Amino acid sequence: MTQSTRLRDVLDNALSALLEKQQADGHWVFELEADTGITAEYVLLMHFLGEPIEKALRDRLAAYLRGQQQAQGGWALLQGGSFSLSISVKTYFALKLLGESQDEPHLQRACALIRQHGGAAKCNVMMRIWLALYNIIPWRALPLIPVEVILLPRWFPFHLSKMFCIPRKFTVAFSVVQALRPTARNLQNVGITELFIHPASETSPLPRAPHQNGAGFVFFSAIDRVLHRIEPWFPKRRRKKALDTAVAYVTEQLNGEDGYSATLPPIVISLIMLQTLGYPRDHCAIRTAHRACEKLLVVTKHQAYFQPCVSPVWDTAWVCQVLLESGNQEGLAAALRGLDWLKQRQILDFYGEWAVTRPQLRPGGWSFQYVLPHHPDVDDTALVATVMHRAMQLDPGARYSESIARAQEWVSGMQGRQGGWGAYEADNTQYYLNSIPFAEHGLMIDPPTADVSGRCLSMLGQLGTTPDACDTTRKALHYLLAQQENDGSWYGRWGINFIYGTWSVLEGLAAMGYDIHSPAVQKARHWLIQQQNQDGGWGEDTHGYALNRQCHQPSTSTPSQTAWALLGLMAAGAVGHSAMAQGIEYLLRSQQNDGTWVDPRATGTGIPREFYLKYHGYGLYFPMLALARYSMLRARISATEVV
Repeated sequence: MTQSTRLRDVLDNALSALLEKQQADGHWVFELEADTGITAEYVLLMHFLGEPIEKALRDRLAAYLRGQQQAQGGWALLQGGSFSLSISVKTYFALKLLGESQDEPHLQRACALIRQHGGAAKCNVMMRIWLALYNIIPWRALPLIPVEVILLPRWFPFHLSKMFCIPRKFTVAFSVVQALRPTARNLQNVGITELFIHPASETSPLPRAPHQNGAGFVFFSAIDRVLHRIEPWFPKRRRKKALDTAVAYVTEQLNGEDGYSATLPPIVISLIMLQTLGYPRDHCAIRTAHRACEKLLVVTKHQAYFQPCVSPVWDTAWVCQVLLESGNQEGLAAALRGLDWLKQRQILDFYGEWAVTRPQLRPGGWSFQYVLPHHPDVDDTALVATVMHRAMQLDPGARYSESIARAQEWVSGMQGRQGGWGAYEADNTQYYLNSIPFAEHGLMIDPPTADVSGRCLSMLGQLGTTPDACDTTRKALHYLLAQQENDGSWYGRWGINFIYGTWSVLEGLAAMGYDIHSPAVQKARHWLIQQQNQDGGWGEDTHGYALNRQCHQPSTSTPSQTAWALLGLMAAGAVGHSAMAQGIEYLLRSQQNDGTWVDPRATGTGIPREFYLKYHGYGLYFPMLALARYSMLRARISATEVV
């Protein structure tokens, strides 16, 4: 069988798999899996609230948590990754709350490994919150976020508008909880004293994280110590006003059954806040928040886990892109249904929190989740507009012009001063915020990144703008060229890692018609070829995010990372290179019988070094996109050769 025949068969099988997964209303949504800490968080929540988990679900959750345990006894940030102390402590605690005994061998192994790494006292700030809520460690072991922060004037360095929207949501609700300091009901009185080497009451404040500036951390830690000491004397009237303001902020954004910030950790902290404030269990806000949690639950025959959020807009846009490039009429019809669904989801009339820095800019974006009007994101919006424009080129009957125009207006208006784009915020670059003690995760800001900016450049190129005629495009191009690493790659913030970033930028440059023979493109092309594995695929692990490395760290091949590399090479004009043929062969032989591919581990990034995401759709739509584009380009080359 020739490669072209195999390629067509593989694409047909993948197309069938994609079409089968389309929802009745036209969209796609695939599972989005994180580490076990997300599922453990739900267990800790329910026991905090004193609410039972139905036995069948309890057994499935425990089976999932046990099944993710590594051979050495701990749990990791992603499958096959290195041991994570905080995730291991949280998962261990959840298993005990689910009824498992600390004397069972798997928990004994976990306990020993946790103690070898310093014990539960070494946990990060997010796990310390739970330990304080369960009255295991004192609240003074946590950085203090005074609820009065919400009353600070806009010009103040710590005003909430200077914080990235994702931690902002959590921080406001948590500041209320920290001010009131509730204690978990914990009806079975489950504890984890065995995980502490020294008494838990002696847990000291958090040390400086590697990303934090030394002098800045010392300064902010001193402020934190002072705040802890003077908090009992904060004016009561001002505290009440701050509490009322913070509670109003959260309750106004509970977001129905999609939940506060449409993400599990903020939903969880909002539920804790509501109960602490005395809301009855049958209050509509409590019931709705519970349903928001339940919508993130994935149940299989023997296991169950919680997703951190869902990705319907992102998934649908990429699938539509694939179907448009498949050259299949049934695929085109399905893509148009998906794009019609997306059209209805565009946020056109609501000014979200992004408008604080862009008050004159009209809305026009899409959110990542089903409903999150306060926080559309630039990456999704640029992608949707790009795909809609391509659909209009293929089908004159498609009616997306107004949607595209509003998206272009909004994305262009969200460009930062440097020429790049962050995911949710414009010019959100207050780097000093990452040195406050609470910011050991390094997620307090949303600076511009190469991968998001590459997607925006792709949109601008697709829509026909040029650097000569468009200031936005010229600034974006200059920004991206300046961000290229010395080895020719680009950093990937939202996907692992340099393969993802390099592909994203090369696609943007190609959309602009940027010279493929330029030094920037040739260096990137050479870099991608050099990273290919012996099996023909590409793979990269998370160690490239380490602050003392910040470069590609090779790993075993995955279908999604292989697809990104191939797409990047095609954008760089390397369709005829032997590395392309080997990569295509890797994808052809690794397809499953059901037409899909399987990524063995997470290839998406939530927080570098802290939180990773396994998009279950990545192992299907990205390999299919690479194969469909390769097939199309080879056909064009063959037609040219015949002529």
